[in-house]
Amino acid sequence: MASPYDYLFKYIIIGDTDKRFRVDHDLTIGVEFGARIIDVDTKKVKLQIWDTGAAGALLVYDITRRDTFNHLTKWLSDVRRNSTPKMTIILVGNKSDLDRREVTTEEGMEFAEQNGLLFIETSAKTSKNVEEAFVKTAEKIYRNILDGIYDLSDGTDGVKCGRSTNTNLLLSRNETEHFNNRTKNCC
Repeated sequence: MASPYDYLFKYIIIGDTDKRFRVDHDLTIGVEFGARIIDVDTKKVKLQIWDTGAAGALLVYDITRRDTFNHLTKWLSDVRRNSTPKMTIILVGNKSDLDRREVTTEEGMEFAEQNGLLFIETSAKTSKNVEEAFVKTAEKIYRNILDGIYDLSDGTDGVKCGRSTNTNLLLSRNETEHFNNRTKNCC
């Protein structure tokens, strides 16, 4: 039986790869089949990795390879051109466990600030801040729900209401106001 959740947030992951594929690759964020359920405030949120139609994006670069940072503008432009303007994007500097750094934390933070992005540095190898990258974006997406930014009736923004087993869902005041003002709601 599928686990209950209050919301479903779709994500995409964008950035350069080093054009190598490792057969023994293990998922470091505990994602099963591209999905995971986390807690945001008092809600259960299911996160799914997709290739399109997402509410959140992880724009990833390698802090040990300057060229991956230099390509961010192109990747960001592609994402914004092919997605909804409501998308929450986090800039992720990966490989923070390594000492040989070509891109400073300050450069990443500055790029994020100039482009209206969230920012975090992670290590996929040690899992440091990997889950936090998803949690930070999920928290922002959830705040956007409370602010009425998404149309939850059709899922086109990469956000849908979930399959909560709690039929008497307790909504916050903002959620209640938001859903009372809509002709269609899901929760």
